[in-house]
Amino acid sequence: MSNVTYYISNLLEKMTSTDKDFRFMATNDLMMELQKDSIKLDEDSERKVVAMLLKLLEDKNGEVQNLAVKCLGPLVSKVKEYQVETMVDTLCSNMVSDKEQLRDISSMGLKTVIAELPPTSSGMSLTASICKKITVQLIGALGKQTDVSIQLEALDILSDMLARLGGALVDFHSSILSSLLPQLTSSRLAVRKRSIIALGNLVPSCSHALFSQLMEHLLAELSCGPPTSNTRTYIQCLANASQQGGHRVGEHLEKMVPKVVKLCSVEDDELREYCFQAFEAFIRRCPKEMSPHIDTVIKICLTYITYDPNYNYDADDSAMETEDGDDEEQESDDEYSDDDDMSWKVRRSSVKCLEAVVSSRRDLLPDLYASVCPVLVGRFKEREENVRTDIFLAFVALLRQTRPLPGSQASLYPGAKDDAVVDLLKKQVPSVVKALHKQLREKSMKSRQGCFSLLSELAGVLPGAMGEHLPVIVPGIVYSLYDKSASSNMKIETLSFLHILLCSHTPDVFHPHFKVILPPVVHCVNDPFYKITSEALLVMQQMVKVMRPLDTPSSFDTKPYVKDIFSSTLKRLQATDIDQEVKERAISCMGHIVSHLGDQLGADLQPTLQILLERLKNEITRLTAVKTLTTVAQSFLKIDLRPILPESIPIMATFLRKNQRALRLGSLAALNMIVTNYSDSLKPPMTDAVLIELLPLIQENDMHVSQVAITLLTCLAKACPSSLSKISDSVLPEILNLVHSPLLQGGALCSILNFFQAVVATKSTNLSFSDLMKALTAPYYGTKSTELPLHRQSYYSVAKCVAALSSVCPKETSGMVTNLIQEAKSTKSSESVRILSLLCLGEVGRSVNLGGHKELKAVIMDSFSSPSEEVKSAASCALGNICVGSLEEYLPFLLKEISSQPKRQYLLLHSLKEVISASLPESLKAHMESIWALLFKNCECAEEGTRNVVAECLGKLTLVHPSDLLPRLKKQLSSASPHARSTVVTAVKFTIVDQPMPIDSILKGCIGDFLKTLQDPDLNVRRVALVMFNSAAHNKPSLIRMLLPKVLPHLYNETQIRKDLIREVEMGPFKHTVDDGLDVRKAAFECMYTLLDSCLDCLDIFEFLSHLEEGLKDHYDIRMLTFIMLARLSTLCPAAVEQRLDRLVEPLRATCTTKVKAGSVKQEFEKQEELRRSAMRAVAALLAISEVGKSPIMAEFANQIRSNTEMASIFDSVQGDPIPGVTQPMDTS
Repeated sequence: MSNVTYYISNLLEKMTSTDKDFRFMATNDLMMELQKDSIKLDEDSERKVVAMLLKLLEDKNGEVQNLAVKCLGPLVSKVKEYQVETMVDTLCSNMVSDKEQLRDISSMGLKTVIAELPPTSSGMSLTASICKKITVQLIGALGKQTDVSIQLEALDILSDMLARLGGALVDFHSSILSSLLPQLTSSRLAVRKRSIIALGNLVPSCSHALFSQLMEHLLAELSCGPPTSNTRTYIQCLANASQQGGHRVGEHLEKMVPKVVKLCSVEDDELREYCFQAFEAFIRRCPKEMSPHIDTVIKICLTYITYDPNYNYDADDSAMETEDGDDEEQESDDEYSDDDDMSWKVRRSSVKCLEAVVSSRRDLLPDLYASVCPVLVGRFKEREENVRTDIFLAFVALLRQTRPLPGSQASLYPGAKDDAVVDLLKKQVPSVVKALHKQLREKSMKSRQGCFSLLSELAGVLPGAMGEHLPVIVPGIVYSLYDKSASSNMKIETLSFLHILLCSHTPDVFHPHFKVILPPVVHCVNDPFYKITSEALLVMQQMVKVMRPLDTPSSFDTKPYVKDIFSSTLKRLQATDIDQEVKERAISCMGHIVSHLGDQLGADLQPTLQILLERLKNEITRLTAVKTLTTVAQSFLKIDLRPILPESIPIMATFLRKNQRALRLGSLAALNMIVTNYSDSLKPPMTDAVLIELLPLIQENDMHVSQVAITLLTCLAKACPSSLSKISDSVLPEILNLVHSPLLQGGALCSILNFFQAVVATKSTNLSFSDLMKALTAPYYGTKSTELPLHRQSYYSVAKCVAALSSVCPKETSGMVTNLIQEAKSTKSSESVRILSLLCLGEVGRSVNLGGHKELKAVIMDSFSSPSEEVKSAASCALGNICVGSLEEYLPFLLKEISSQPKRQYLLLHSLKEVISASLPESLKAHMESIWALLFKNCECAEEGTRNVVAECLGKLTLVHPSDLLPRLKKQLSSASPHARSTVVTAVKFTIVDQPMPIDSILKGCIGDFLKTLQDPDLNVRRVALVMFNSAAHNKPSLIRMLLPKVLPHLYNETQIRKDLIREVEMGPFKHTVDDGLDVRKAAFECMYTLLDSCLDCLDIFEFLSHLEEGLKDHYDIRMLTFIMLARLSTLCPAAVEQRLDRLVEPLRATCTTKVKAGSVKQEFEKQEELRRSAMRAVAALLAISEVGKSPIMAEFANQIRSNTEMASIFDSVQGDPIPGVTQPMDTS
């Protein structure tokens, strides 16, 4: 006998003891043993344990019974299937026992077993057989028993089982429905309610036919004559089934809604409440299908939101004044009790229904502001606290919908739909504040929290809108902060609102109220609860900024307030035994006090700086202290930091070698600011300590840190020129490595250019202009003529460095240019030297007029004849840049060459593109006509690459004089040549950039004409029109938002596979299928992808999904894109995706289960693998939607994935992968 078996048999023996304590301890020990994963029971032990636990369910001691029930849970997974069946049989038979206690404990046991049954995916046979056993018994119990308590328990268990394991009971769904429907007419309310819950849990996993049967039954019952007591039950069941059934209820709405509308007029408050709950479910689950009825629902909601027959709001104030009325009147009031008043439930359910309308129908905002908003504001005076809270939540939902959608940019452009909505909200602000005035002084904390939450949202949507209403709002803030009975959450909510208010309004509006606001905030800083203190310090910090803003002059007298602010913050700063968050906020707040008010601190300033120095030495607070020192160092007050600099600079220098990246960047920023503003206080020991630590930071593996480090070196070169002489030999190689790196660009490159200019200008090192030139260009000399020693990007970086050096050494420029010309001209020069020389000439010529160097033109034109494509490209770039600096001489020459050199036209047009992009608009205007004419001569070129460059030139030239040139572009749309039309449309794409431009207003008026090319007979014109549309949707959505109703049908049309564009090409013995429409379809789906980001609120999601479904079955590239779109839609519009789930699963399943033919090339296997991974990401996103798991088809697919090892491993590997482009979740379906 094994040790476990022996131990278990001992426990079983003790369980038969007459001593209840022995039985209890033995059962407890058994439970501990069963919870171990390692335990394994032999067949005999299993039988004995099961028998004993079932016996203990009838134990006389309640505690032993409860422990026995708890043991059943872990036992399910430890014994064989037939033993679980034995347990279930016994529990089910006990459930219909005459003994009430045994029934109750057996019911608990069944629930425990159901909760522990493995999900259908991993333990299908066990779960299915056990569920069937239990279901048969429960259905029998429901049908036969007259004992209500047994019915209630049976309904409870059935409900649990359907909710958790509904998929395993598919065979019983019909009989479950048949047994539950009669229970809806039970005389007992509890039975009816539990039946409704059970039916609700049945709905997600039942078939479509069964759901329709349930709906038709409910409709038939609701149609039977006048309302009866059962009507409430049917409406409640309808609401619950609609909530659980999701989109499936949509097809029944036409019959349902009129009946529910009719029932709203019945004088029964409870029935009305259930009617509104049904409306809410309809709106949330089927927003599109409810569109025809939405006005009716809103109208009914607005009628009943004010439904309070037992209360006169108008007489409220007068009643309060005369509350000492005569006794007789008082006596008559007592005859009516509020306990009988159910009207508040009607009001609350109507408000929740309105909130559902607001949350799901953003397109109705203008109408909602006209009809719903004033009524909600008028109901802020609601007497019932629960209803009032829901009214606040509904108004907050309205405010949230008013915020511009992320990425839409609509708020940046006047005239957008969002602007009109914001204007409507602005008009409501005075009435909102007036309505909340009384609520802010309410005793009810819940109401006040609701007010502050609403006002916080309002301040976020309309910054600055409450400035004139502060006299009304401030007393409410003060009241809540001083209120001794207020909870900590109440104070935190109030402080949070005050912080938002301070951040979203101009400083001057607060100055008159400072005397009132400051004392309660100081009081909160001294509060013993750390969260209140922390929030108060954040508010205090913002108040300091408001008192004396650094960016605008202010006449506000701060002296009366400095002492209170400083002393309360100092107290928290000095304390060491406080929460980490409070320490950090105190340091940060004190930094702002010193930065803004340091000149008024007098003798307190230096001791405070010493405390900050101490915090800098502490590992826990050092990062916050570094940031605080940065704030102080950049103050316009020029705070005297000299006493702490000798100690603080070496400390921060040591931080540069720490692993914590934020600390390194913070220390670099602080040192940068100190070197810039306190250069006269720096001593060699301080700078030496910094310089030693800077060198290791200059590496290409972290370009941002390198950029900030080089910026600091530049500041040191300017402030302390002598300091760099010691490290020039070691620092220069590191910087040159960066210059020659292919990763160098943007800010890091600019920092290096500034460094080289500072080094030469200040003569801070022993390196001269020629030394630096030699160091920069040396790697490009001495290499073989056939090989390029370094990455192409490094040539451009070196050229920019050479130009930067020449700009600070103008005397050296002429000789250097002559040398570069000779290098570019010489046949002995290697290819790398010629490329570098040409690029350097271009960069220097961009800022210096090189017209005096006569042979330069010939050298560049000769380079166009080079056999090397790299040399030709460098010559093209050089010519364009030189032309920018010598426009009058070089531009006519360039235009002439373009006309006379057809073979070099592509490269010369690239030069022209550089000229148009980099020149000032004024300088180009004189040459505009000649450039325009030349470009239009070439816009019908047969070579697509040339046409694209011409289009870019046309687009960028149009930006120079849009009012004149854009109409000319528009005229060319009527050209007979498809090439010309495609060039014009592509040119428009280049006029759309992500920054506001003068062309925007003109383009908005005529972009519709350019978008008409989506209907062009030529395939290529339609493709470039889609690319242009995509650019507009991405960079300037406001240009196309209003046109979407007209444009979207043509966009969706291009997503269709057209058989007339598919042809077969014979390649030797093989036939290859070519789809000429593929590129157009890809462009169309890319547009749809972009519209999800920028114009989601303008899309009919269901129509969008219909075309997305087709893409899921299309070509590899399109499927990859549609999988990403589906994953994003699962986050953005889960309700809409859920409605279309049945149609989305099959294409996903097909992709995941497709296998590549044996013998295919490696690329085919890789493509299919990537497709499957992308499809699995979409599946993971779908499964993240809360209701999706209840769908039978999705549950089946999930089981298929888990049961297939290969698919399961892919699914597990994509868990947690980010979905490209997903921002914050938002349901606008």
